[in-house]
Amino acid sequence: MLAGALRTFHQDQASSGSDFASPLLRHLVATGKLGAQAAQRADQAQAESGERLERVLTRLGLLSEKELTEAFSTLLDLPIAAAAEFPTTPLLADRLSANFLKEAQILPLADEANAVTLAMVNPLDSYAREAVQYALGKPLRLRVSALSQFDAAFERLYGRDSAALAEATRPMAQASASGVSDDIDRLKDIASEAPIIRYVNNLIARAVETRASDIHMEPLESGLRIRYRIDGVLKTVETPPQRSAAAIVSRVKIMARLNIAERRLAQDGRISMAVRGTDIDFRVSTMPTVYGESVVLRILDRARLALDFPALGFEDELIAPLRETLSRPYGIFLVTGPTGSGKTTTLYAALMELNTEDRKILTVEDPVEYHLDGINQVQVKPQIGLTFANALRSFLRQDPDVMMIGEIRDLETAQIAVQAALTGHVILSTLHTNDAPSAVTRLLDMGVEDYLLTSTVNGVAAQRLVRMLCGSCKEAYEPVPALMARFGLDELAQGRTITLYKPVGCDVCGHTGFNGRTAILELLPMTDRIRQAVLQSPEAGSLRALGLEAGMQTMQAHGLRKALRGLTTVEEVLRVTRGNV
Repeated sequence: MLAGALRTFHQDQASSGSDFASPLLRHLVATGKLGAQAAQRADQAQAESGERLERVLTRLGLLSEKELTEAFSTLLDLPIAAAAEFPTTPLLADRLSANFLKEAQILPLADEANAVTLAMVNPLDSYAREAVQYALGKPLRLRVSALSQFDAAFERLYGRDSAALAEATRPMAQASASGVSDDIDRLKDIASEAPIIRYVNNLIARAVETRASDIHMEPLESGLRIRYRIDGVLKTVETPPQRSAAAIVSRVKIMARLNIAERRLAQDGRISMAVRGTDIDFRVSTMPTVYGESVVLRILDRARLALDFPALGFEDELIAPLRETLSRPYGIFLVTGPTGSGKTTTLYAALMELNTEDRKILTVEDPVEYHLDGINQVQVKPQIGLTFANALRSFLRQDPDVMMIGEIRDLETAQIAVQAALTGHVILSTLHTNDAPSAVTRLLDMGVEDYLLTSTVNGVAAQRLVRMLCGSCKEAYEPVPALMARFGLDELAQGRTITLYKPVGCDVCGHTGFNGRTAILELLPMTDRIRQAVLQSPEAGSLRALGLEAGMQTMQAHGLRKALRGLTTVEEVLRVTRGNV
């Protein structure tokens, strides 16, 4: 079947005049997946470096790993290996060495009497196919495997990277025993060796493939605990030996251009690299702890960033008043919530709504997470006096129409924001409060005059992120009457049949039952009654009551509506809104 598919493809390409030696490149050009110039660039880079063509294509960012896997599948009419097909223990270990499998990027999936099922990253590798068939003496059934899928399965089955890592960091253990563990040159050399580089790169690649938002490297007495934050929840992925910790952390610091000799102070940096063919930025933060430096990498994947309100989980009944608030010629719009609740992403989406040719937009952020086309973004640097307040003063001399402040942290910044709004500017910013009404009382507590707030604040949104149920495995159930009565589900369902869903777990979602996150929020409009109440210095509770009278939907109600639609669970909504009913 494979030979026949290749014969047919070669005949088609001969008539088209394609002059690339690789069938893969010819296929990519013929199907429009790759331009002729890009294919020529990859062909030349492969010839000069001697690397595998598939690695060159992803390293140069010409194809994503998924596109490459699908191209092999289409070209050779082969199925793509599913995660469930990979074995839990090594197969044919007495016939196929781990070194050969690693080099050829092949894994046996099943050994049956009449054939062996094989996963290959590059099924065009005829030498590897023939070598396996000769060693086993059986026909082969081929599957195409994604590179990250192969790497994860191989590490799980053979653990070669961990063994190489332990061997590479053995000098660190010897240095520690000799009392010279602070030898920076030795540490830099070890952090630049192939096993450490490969280990960190694979760690980062697996995090991106599993949709993690953060990578946490935490030194403990027993070793370096590495955790991924996936859909807002931390999950331990591995714990390399303690003696490897310094080398792994140093490798990350070298990549982020940080000072590896400085271990007493926190440092911040940034990494830009192509992961499986996609350009991704990483925000790096280091912090000294008792057992060494803790490192957190925030993954900033622009390809997964959706900067429009519907994609973030905003329905039409929220988008309409939100857009009306943003369309006003001046005033302040605030987004509140704890760290990691998606406030900055919501503000970015608002900026993209306002980003037209006739507006000048400036932002001051700490840090700048994503670079937005057409918008002037400034990173605060307190060490040289570039604070939020000082940047805002300079902004006013730049003739802006819209300004975004990463966070209002103090009275000085709040006062400048209010003055800017009074002089005809649109101001977007965030606050750390639990709900929307509390943002008003927070500004009053800071010392902002009540009459200034009533004149400038146009609206306040509060939000949280909830995990979304996996569409492949969620299971429906009928809630008990007590649950429906407790949360008013009858009223929220508006006469529709009430069905809720619970997580189950499958290969698609990594057996968590959840896949992705969506926003739930409440939008407090500044009505005349609320403005009058602000002048009387009210509590947040009374502002909430007035907001509900004006039609505000609470975060919990918004979340329960999404639970009724099968997007999330009641338990997940309660987890993030408890205390904000």
